[in-house]
This record gives sequence, structure tokens and C-alpha cells, in this order.
Amino acid sequence: MPIKVYKPTSAGRRNSSVNAFTELTTDKPEKSLISRRKKTGGRNHTGWITCRHIGGGHKQFYRKIDFKRTKDGIKATVQTIEYDPNRSTYIALVQYEDGEKRYNLAPAGLKVGDVVESGTNADIEKTVGNAMPLEILPVGHEIHNIEMVPGQGGRLCRSAGGLARLIGKDAGKATIQLPSGEVRQVHWKCRATIGQLSNIDWINIRWGKAGRTRHRGIRPTVRGVAQNPVAHPLGGGEGRSGGGRHPVSKWGVPAKGGKTRNPRKNSGKSIIRRRMTVRYGESVIKRR
Repeated sequence: MPIKVYKPTSAGRRNSSVNAFTELTTDKPEKSLISRRKKTGGRNHTGWITCRHIGGGHKQFYRKIDFKRTKDGIKATVQTIEYDPNRSTYIALVQYEDGEKRYNLAPAGLKVGDVVESGTNADIEKTVGNAMPLEILPVGHEIHNIEMVPGQGGRLCRSAGGLARLIGKDAGKATIQLPSGEVRQVHWKCRATIGQLSNIDWINIRWGKAGRTRHRGIRPTVRGVAQNPVAHPLGGGEGRSGGGRHPVSKWGVPAKGGKTRNPRKNSGKSIIRRRMTVRYGESVIKRR
């Protein structure tokens, strides 16, 4: 995915870059697979804000994505590669031999006219975009859209450039390494899709000005040390202060390096190696 950089004709353009969208083949979604998306502003059904920094943004339609990939034994031809405002990766419109159309997450390298398939008889080596249980995939394969429970639908590794790796299989369990560096086990009946997700350079886009972020529906975030003491644990102080304690969230939860996962969470026993935590004052080292 090439990134386009403009000349600094204004202050906003000086430090910004945009996606060239060269992989996309159309800008009109399939009408039968979209639905109206109502904006919440981060509020629940009682009107309380439960997720901050959400509001405004451009009007969007939700694309219904087939995360389960359960239409086995029927080949599907890729019709278009499209942009989805609800996620960072691209999506592919596929049409099955029986005429049904569905949206799938588009892996890198998938082109219009390619044939994809789901199930135990799908080709393992030749085509990216094929989905199958982990038990029949060879160790070392690159995968995405991974289920945590068989039949649940893909939950792991679904964003732009997402790439997980199957590193082991034993006794009904498959061991996978996620992009965060976490190594966890899932049941080997869980399905995954072959390949790395598209829009790999999305992380390198520089938004440049606040208006582009507001256009995405993201409202401003205020630093805790800049707030009043009644509003944040780090707030207050005479003049500019450092907060007087380790960084925490608005509710006192450690923000850098502190363990926040519930130790009694049932899925925790499936984690072999946790993702790397960035501790306060230390440099960031990404685990590959």
C-alpha cells in the first residue's frame, strides 16, 4: 500500500500523509450487505458515557463481515476489494458458486478474480484467503482472523497488517504467536484464514491535523496532569506538576506496566507467554 505525501502547502499538510488506496477496485459497497450504523457518542442505553473520546465523524454504513467462514466446499470468486470505514484493513466481496455474496477480510495479495474456499478440503499452499481448521494447517503458516472457540467466528488478528503464526500443535491444542508477542493456545478445531491482512502500511499514516481525527469520530483526549484534582488522580498542583504518582487512568488503574488482567479470567490459562508490557520510563521494544 503506497502512502502519498503532499507538499507543505499549509500547516495541516506539512506533517500529514494519506493512503493512496491503489488496491481498491470500487467505492460503492454491496447494498444487500450494509446496514445503517447509529452513532452513540460513547453512551449506553441510559445516556451515561461508557466509552470516552467518541463523537461526531462522517456518516458510515456497517458492512456485514463473514467472520465464521462456514460455507464449506463451495468456491467463491473475489469480485471487488473495498474500503471499510469500520476497520483498518480492506474487505473483499466474494460471490459463491450458488450466487450468494459475502464480505471477507481481505489478505495482502488477494486480487479480483482469485478463488477462495473454506473447509477441510481447501487448498493450503496456493491461495491466501482460504479458511480452515488449525488442525490441518502445517506449523509455521501465517494466519489471521483466528477463532478462540470453535464456531464462534474470528476474534484474533483482524486489523490492518495483522499477522499471526502457527508455531505448534499437540493434544488437541494449537499454539499461535500473535502480533503483540503473546503466545497462546486455542483448540485446533478453531478456524483461521491463510495470509497477512491487507493495508500493511496503515500504521505509517500521519494524520497531520486534528480535523482528520475528528472526521474519524474521535474526540480530543486531555492529559490527566492538565485536569483538576476532582476530575483525575494526576490533576491539580501549583503550576505545572508531574502528578506525584505513577501514571494511572481516570479511575486509578495503572496505565504503564501495571497488570490489569483479572487473574481469575478463564481464558488466562490458555496464555503461555504474555504480551510485552511497556513499563514507565523504559524504552519500547516490539517483539516479533
